[in-house]
Amino acid sequence: MKIKSVRARVYEWKGKTVPPQGNFCSNAMDLLYAPQETMSTFRFHSWTVVEIETDDGIVGLGNVALAPAIAKAIIDQYLAPLVIGQDPWDYEYLWQRMYRATHAWGRKGVTMAAISAVDLAIWDILGKSVSKPVFKLLGGRTKEKIPCYYSKLYRTDLKEMQAEAQKFLDQGFTAFKMRFGYGPAHLQKGVTENLKSVEAVREVIGYDNDLMLECYMGWNVEYAKRMLPKLEKFQPRWLEEPVIADDIDGYAELNQLTSIPISGGEHEFSLYGFKQLLDRKAVSVVQYDTNRVGGITAAHKINALCEAYSVPVIPHAGQMHNYHLTMSTLASPMSEYFPMHDVEVGNELFYYIFDGEPVAENGFVQLDDHKPGLGLTLKTEYLKDFNIVE
Repeated sequence: MKIKSVRARVYEWKGKTVPPQGNFCSNAMDLLYAPQETMSTFRFHSWTVVEIETDDGIVGLGNVALAPAIAKAIIDQYLAPLVIGQDPWDYEYLWQRMYRATHAWGRKGVTMAAISAVDLAIWDILGKSVSKPVFKLLGGRTKEKIPCYYSKLYRTDLKEMQAEAQKFLDQGFTAFKMRFGYGPAHLQKGVTENLKSVEAVREVIGYDNDLMLECYMGWNVEYAKRMLPKLEKFQPRWLEEPVIADDIDGYAELNQLTSIPISGGEHEFSLYGFKQLLDRKAVSVVQYDTNRVGGITAAHKINALCEAYSVPVIPHAGQMHNYHLTMSTLASPMSEYFPMHDVEVGNELFYYIFDGEPVAENGFVQLDDHKPGLGLTLKTEYLKDFNIVE
């Protein structure tokens, strides 16, 4: 079996979107003067889909959400020539070939995300070629089913947040993640608003359920040090990405300062980067995304690294490429979960492009032992809502 072709297409969403809201989610742009709603820079309303076909007709699917047009160019011009004609079972060799060939200008960010998409498609091929789901190739089932936490609680009107939390509490979820809407630029009023929002959600879910808090890189060390003592009484399971991803010293300082575990890694892109975070004891929870860190080949190694450090891995965004890793390792106790809903930030596009994503039942998702590969197919239902760039 040899790789015959690599096809990368950008799916540009032109359908309905949810309009921006003020203080929807704190983020790294909040510290700068900005004339527009700051979360707009982190919205991504397009997605790159990669289809790799072998000479015996197997087609593997991969995907990349970061800078899709740039990722497509990298795949077309640099990565495809490196894997065409090769045996997909030599996945470690192919991964190293892509990583090392782009090393002078890649290593992290969109290049690693592009490598991830190719690697995901290769693993989809491997599973399909032996009629096994990917998680069976990675070690098999370590859980009867995957516990997951409800993750859409962006900062809105407090009554709306409470109603949303109640809705999914009633559906059987026992863990919830909410976003802060305010950061250092909002001064003491923002501190008060942040505390009000945590209190409002705790009022609904109580203290028998987990609550996670997300900053999305919108704070700095000084502000986080002010907030953490005030948040401890709410017993959060973790505080996510309090500072920008490159501030490893800041993560390390905060993680040693508080009883609240500090989490991060959504914006880290390499095995070496996670080793630095773990060596520095900078995070107590690792949150990579398989379609950013180099695909399954790399994520499997990160899982083993985290297991050796006794640091749990709870991947970003749910989605099938992450669920297969979570199912196959004891390093991952649970998964993030977003229900399908109107396009808002951009993560939602995954559910409009791909079929096969499991729907949570009573706070758990299940993978099929008999569905080969990643278990995804391309949807046709919403094609009219996309402009597809070949």
